[in-house]
Amino acid sequence: MASHGDDGPSQGGDRPSDEAILAQQNAMREEDAKRHPLVGEKEPLSALASEYAAGSSTFQEKIEHLASEYEAIRRTRGDGNCFFRCFLFALLEHLLQGGSKEECEQVRGRVARSEQRLRDLGYTEFTWEDFAAEYRELLDAVDPSSAADKLTEEGLLKHCQDPDCSNYAVMFLRFVTSADIQHRADVFHPFLADSMAAVGGPKETVKHFCHKEVEPMGEESDHVHITAITDALAIPIRIVYLDRSAGQANFHEFLPEESVRATPAMTLLYRPGHYDILYPKQK
Repeated sequence: MASHGDDGPSQGGDRPSDEAILAQQNAMREEDAKRHPLVGEKEPLSALASEYAAGSSTFQEKIEHLASEYEAIRRTRGDGNCFFRCFLFALLEHLLQGGSKEECEQVRGRVARSEQRLRDLGYTEFTWEDFAAEYRELLDAVDPSSAADKLTEEGLLKHCQDPDCSNYAVMFLRFVTSADIQHRADVFHPFLADSMAAVGGPKETVKHFCHKEVEPMGEESDHVHITAITDALAIPIRIVYLDRSAGQANFHEFLPEESVRATPAMTLLYRPGHYDILYPKQK
């Protein structure tokens, strides 16, 4: 590629180069990291309304409707890992606050199954075992049937705000997601055709996708990732979409058939490019 000053070639007139765009995105993420913890404190939903007080009436109306069903929001850092970070914290919080014995046992069993799938796929244990150990320790600390010391809600938040602990656990969830996608390559391959040029048969294309867009930290998540992780761990979730579409905020529920739980264990709020955690009003 020919050079053009320090920023690479100009494309389409004044359009910045891909390198310049990437550098700007990285700088924005670093700045965001300084201002926002990996997982924030729970805030009243009015804090979300305040963000859009002078903005789009569409968003204001949707948030007003959300306020009839939800009472609080917990924000996560916008670093590309926000979906997995939300899933990590919300699941552990759910188990800590009253998850059933059956749920805890099922998650443990699904974690063990995912580890075996990684072995079957040819992943050597040293590439994922430390991440898995961190996740298992967190499960022990919220599982009432475990003999391990239990975390308080404050302690769970501190653990998930700690970069080493939080990122290790998120990395394991990425491996769990990758293992499920590759294990069911024929199921997921049709959904990847438009986003990734084929590099061989379905298994090869899916493996390439996982190595590039699932396993690396900082890669954003979409419907494929969400389907895989909820099925892999048998955790039902609801995602509420806050966007510019007409009407009330839409939602979609991912309900794995094999889950011991029939209703969502968590609700996440999706705004374009970002996820946070929503808390329903207590009935």
